[in-house]
Amino acid sequence: MTASVAPSIAESPVVARAAGWADYGVIDSGDGRKLERCGPYRLVRPEPQCLWRPALGEADWARADAVFEPSDEDEAGRWRFARELPETWPMVWGDVTFLGRLTAFRHLGVFPEQSANWAWLAERLRGRAGGKRVLNLFGYTGVASLVCAAAGASVTHVDASRKAIGWARENAALSGLDDRPVRWICEDARRYVQREIRRGVTYDGIILDPPKYGRGPGGEVWRLFEGLRELLEACVGLLSDKADFLILNAYAERVSALGLSALLAGAIGPRGGRIDWGELALMEDAGQRGIGLSYFARWSADA
Repeated sequence: MTASVAPSIAESPVVARAAGWADYGVIDSGDGRKLERCGPYRLVRPEPQCLWRPALGEADWARADAVFEPSDEDEAGRWRFARELPETWPMVWGDVTFLGRLTAFRHLGVFPEQSANWAWLAERLRGRAGGKRVLNLFGYTGVASLVCAAAGASVTHVDASRKAIGWARENAALSGLDDRPVRWICEDARRYVQREIRRGVTYDGIILDPPKYGRGPGGEVWRLFEGLRELLEACVGLLSDKADFLILNAYAERVSALGLSALLAGAIGPRGGRIDWGELALMEDAGQRGIGLSYFARWSADA
């Protein structure tokens, strides 16, 4: 480790705009909803922060193949179908193919706004991976892991859900990346990190995208505001002397990007480098409207 100064924190936030691509886009938004194209299908999902008026008329929205109707519970509800849809369908982003699916919690098996982070990871790793080791915690269905693997990195993917790990393996096979050096670990993230520290294992890049609340496979309880600082500090302890990046992402409403940047800077300590911070915004296909969906802070070794 050569740096001996605290990391510099960017003075201004970054809006990392996730534009649509061939297999996904936001057609329109407003009145607390967004109208999306997902592969060959049109979907309507709730999005409370879309306080503006839709640009398109109700007839365009009525052409949706499925609409998610929320219940009183957080993110729960049910899908109402205009026609029969398959359980899954393939979607492509860059070098990665993954399955879209309609879950009981309105999610699609992927968070499209994360494509801004995928692009950053692919650019950072491609051409200079050289055996770089990446740890992806709370990795869900594995798109970020596969983006890193496609760019030449060796990846350890950790998630507490066996079902999510199964989906991630399916996505790896669909992408033709199941022969790449990816380890799929079903375990509580904190337990895994602690064990790696005891083993003296290090990583060159870490992706940390924890939920607001969750449970590990052994019943371990995760609460973002209670556990994030300790977990982040432990993750920094896993960074190698040649570590290149750490991405911290959070969806909780009470989190701010500026707060995440301060938390990350305190954890990184004397490694130097630079911290950029801001929000991930999902942009409509037409026009300049975007939907801010999560906050992030990104440490890069090069200032």
